Amino acid sequence: MPERVISLAKRGRGRLAYAGAFTPPLLDPEVEEPGLIAGPNGKAAKKRYNVYRNNVTVSLVKALADTFPATRRIVGEDFFRAMARIHVRQTPPTSPLLFEYGRGFADFIENFEHARTLPYLADVARIERAWLDAYHAADTGPLKPDALAAIPPEKLSQATFTAHPAARVVRSRFPAVTIFALNRQDGPVGRLETADPEDGLVTRPELEVIVRRLPPGGAAFLEGLMAGKPLGEAVVAALEDDERFVPAANIAGMLEAGAFTAVAVSEG
Repeated sequence: MPERVISLAKRGRGRLAYAGAFTPPLLDPEVEEPGLIAGPNGKAAKKRYNVYRNNVTVSLVKALADTFPATRRIVGEDFFRAMARIHVRQTPPTSPLLFEYGRGFADFIENFEHARTLPYLADVARIERAWLDAYHAADTGPLKPDALAAIPPEKLSQATFTAHPAARVVRSRFPAVTIFALNRQDGPVGRLETADPEDGLVTRPELEVIVRRLPPGGAAFLEGLMAGKPLGEAVVAALEDDERFVPAANIAGMLEAGAFTAVAVSEG
């Protein structure tokens, strides 16, 4: 093997070893600074490393605060930052894009001992994560009502739909959609008038992300269509989920919301 290839291989292993020692302590102040880091003239750089370590944690906590403003408002600034800091230490980022960070934050909240008195909090966080994902989703035009109207009635039950890249369904045993809305607006938080479970549809058919509260059976209906079920099967699933489900109203609602981009009917 040529000496240059051997040299490059050794250099590559050295960089991996350095990264392996440098990275793990970044998110855990209990772990001692790596001894291999050095500053100018070979001096120890522990102080500089600790400054960098603190900046990494602060930036990730800020990313969570920006992604989950309603969650932060509900629990308060101090509680949120303490909770976020614990999450950061347990869950390092896997992407260089900060808006990608926090996908597991709602699940973390659900199991966070100090948030158990707010059982709806995790679902509010799930709506906020869905809101951000919808915001960054690909642009595409929503399905036009005319496309659905053009399908012969006898074939309508076999129609399948393509979900809009921004469309997301969030289900909750709590009035999470209302709580989300109350805490995402400016000014004083209004009074919560309901304790009923709420499912939400998050879409961005144009430039603005919209969160809608779904009617009974609506979540099961949309989840079925998004999973590729034909319209007829999705209606049956929705009625099994909630007997109050109204097919016509929900079909009109999904078109108005821009939850889908295309419809097709199998020739078979």
